Amino acid sequence: MLPPAAAFLPEITFQTSRASGPGGQNVNKVESRVELRWHLLNSEILTDEQKRLMLEKLANQLTAEGLLLLAAQDDRSQLRNKEIVLARFHDLLLRSLRRPKPRKATKPSKSAVRKRLEGKKKDSEKKANRRRVE
Repeated sequence: MLPPAAAFLPEITFQTSRASGPGGQNVNKVESRVELRWHLLNSEILTDEQKRLMLEKLANQLTAEGLLLLAAQDDRSQLRNKEIVLARFHDLLLRSLRRPKPRKATKPSKSAVRKRLEGKKKDSEKKANRRRVE
C-alpha cells in the first residue's frame, strides 16, 4: 500500500512564486503560489512495479525527465497552498496506483434478447405503416 504524503517529503521540492489573479496589494508582494516538484524515477519509496504503473497512468502529466509538477494558488496563504498541493499529490498517487477491476464478459438474458427483438419488430411495423399504399 501507499505511504502517506508526508513520507514523500524528502523527495519533494517546493518552489514559490507570485500568484496570478485578483488579490489587491497582497498578490503583488507575497509569493503565495506553491509548485510541487517530484521526480518519479528517482523515488526510493516506490517499488519498480509501482513506478512502471505510474509511468503509464501519468504519462501526460510528467515532463520528459519524469518530473511531476503540481501547483496551487487557490488560497492567499502560502502554507494553505502547500497543504492543498500536497493533498492533490497524494490523491494523484492513489488514483494512479489503483488497478481497475477486470471486466467479466456476460451474455444478455433470453428475456432481454426477446424484448429487444420485439421492440425492433414494433418499430419496423410502425415505419411500414407510414408507407404509401399503391
